[in-house]
Order: sequence, then C-alpha cells, then structure tokens
Amino acid sequence: MSRGFVREDDQEELPIVPPRADLPDGQINYVTQVGYDQLLAERKMLTQKREDLDKTSETDHRIAVNHINAVITLLNTRIATAQIIKLDDQPLDQVRFGATITLIINGGKQKQKFQIVGVDEADIKKMKIAFTSPLAKILIEKKVGDKAILKLEKEDRAFEIVGIEY
Repeated sequence: MSRGFVREDDQEELPIVPPRADLPDGQINYVTQVGYDQLLAERKMLTQKREDLDKTSETDHRIAVNHINAVITLLNTRIATAQIIKLDDQPLDQVRFGATITLIINGGKQKQKFQIVGVDEADIKKMKIAFTSPLAKILIEKKVGDKAILKLEKEDRAFEIVGIEY
C-alpha cells in the first residue's frame, strides 16, 4: 500500500533502545555464574513487566511491548553468547577472569579490591570491572607482588597486586 493511503498518526516510530555494555566484535562474552544468573533474572523481570503492562490504551501498550521486546532481543543475544567461566577452575596464584584482586595504587597505604567480570556485570560502584577494561587487561596473568602500570593521558598509575581471590 502506498504511504499516501496511510494516516500519519497510524505510524509508530521504532523503539529506541540503548545498547548493552560494549563487547568488542569478535570478543567472547565471558561471564561469571553470578553475571549469567543476573542476565536470566533481567529477562524474567522484563517478561513479567511486559505481561503486566496496562492495556487501557492499545497504542501505548503496543509501543511499550515493542520497546520491551527490543530490549529482550538484545538480552537474548547476550545470554545465547555467554560463556560461563568457573571460578574454581582458575589458577589461584594468577589474575584471571573472575578474580577479586587486592591492589595498592601508586604506592599508597590504602588497599582497594576489584573483581574482573563480564561486561554486563561490571559496576564500578560495586568494584566490579569488565574484563575488556584497560585496568583488567594490564592485570591479567599477574601474580601477587607484581606491579602493573596503566598509562593515562596525564600520568601513569602503578598498581601493586597484594592479593588474589576467587
């Protein structure tokens, strides 16, 4: 049918859905079991939200369903490509995916802990960094006592590894 015969107010815009956390092309989608469980819980929550939508306005309902479906589609891709890394299989003396690392930064006295996790699980407020982050990349394969230097635009930041846990 020609667009000339379609009312403009019948046209719906495609839902704009923000992308998920960046996972570079070709990069394996590593996740912890906790991260995988969070993805499944998110899908369950979105599915329930879709079922609970107000159906008073057919147009509003259809737009909301389309938006949730678009989010679920992106989420399903992440779930389908997830490769769970078992933390019990990681070498205890070396920083690998899933490790919680205790660091001293720039020779200071205060210690900080970070866990290296999947991109969807990363949350700096919870001290969880993505394995694709520059910090995680310089720490991978290091051992207790090793130092790693992160080159920043205005300075270099030194990280000494004082503890590794899984």
